[in-house]
Amino acid sequence: MPSDRLRTPDVEELLRAFGALETDDERYAFLQDVATIREIKDFAQRLEVARMLDAGYHYTRIQEVTGASSTTISRVSRSLNYGAEGYRTVLDRLGPLSSADAPPAEGGDR
Repeated sequence: MPSDRLRTPDVEELLRAFGALETDDERYAFLQDVATIREIKDFAQRLEVARMLDAGYHYTRIQEVTGASSTTISRVSRSLNYGAEGYRTVLDRLGPLSSADAPPAEGGDR
């Protein structure tokens, strides 16, 4: 499985590093140091796409709200449905999009 080749000792250390962080401020500082601004924005966008897909929004609405390409939305969808369950774990722990988090729907178009 390709993901097994990715799980090197260096990746294991990175996982331990994230696990060692206790607060959002610590996680944010580490993320700023280890990733570029573009990478952080891409990660955040993918998570928002996953949350919207999970909530039943259509691709076109997700594109409008997040600015994600159809390719990105498709890849996130594939990972959400057939991936390693990482998105599922996070989404289950974050809970569903609340009405405050959900983007405004136009004419009920999810």
